[in-house]
Amino acid sequence: MSVFRGVVAVDGPSGSGKSTVSRRLASALGAAYLDTGAMYRAATWAVLTAGADPADPDAVMKIVESVVLEIGTDPAAPHMTVDGTSVDAPIRGGEVTAAVSAVAAVPGVRELLVSAQRTLITQATAGIVVEGRDIGTVVAPDAVLKVYLTADVSERARRRSQEHDADHEATAADLVRRDNHDSGRKADPLRRADDAVELDTTAMSIDEVVAHLLNLLGRSS
Repeated sequence: MSVFRGVVAVDGPSGSGKSTVSRRLASALGAAYLDTGAMYRAATWAVLTAGADPADPDAVMKIVESVVLEIGTDPAAPHMTVDGTSVDAPIRGGEVTAAVSAVAAVPGVRELLVSAQRTLITQATAGIVVEGRDIGTVVAPDAVLKVYLTADVSERARRRSQEHDADHEATAADLVRRDNHDSGRKADPLRRADDAVELDTTAMSIDEVVAHLLNLLGRSS
């Protein structure tokens, strides 16, 4: 099988399966993997650690411009650091999750991180699978395959509540809040690219989703 070249853009709301699907797809393709959401979470962690208000755009920008964010693109071992400190665990916590939409909505933050993401894409020696909320529309509009993963809110909440041992109803309410915030922001809102393939993963296993995407790329699982 020939070496995969190019970019696969995977977008969608929280709990749609983006991260697991993207990592598995990248591994199957022998490609790199970029979790852009982890970058926004790391920026949010930096803001909170500095004691800044996530709702204050000027304070947020001051912090984000001052830190060094580094992310690994190996699908077998993705990692995220802020000024050399590993933040893989804390960026998945409830405090960061509650604040990340506000930080990610700051236009200057998006400009900085989108630029960094595009640099990482160009540095990939082979292909790369990139996941997030604006990959097909903003970060990599020329991707060879654009996918928009979705699932109904109840199923997404079930997945998230199992991952984090959280209350299902509270998780569902938080997902709706984040969906509204991310799709309603002025800077690079969450939306499906016009030429993206929309895939409802509600009743699909991860293996089924990955196999379907490999098929779209003309490759067998």
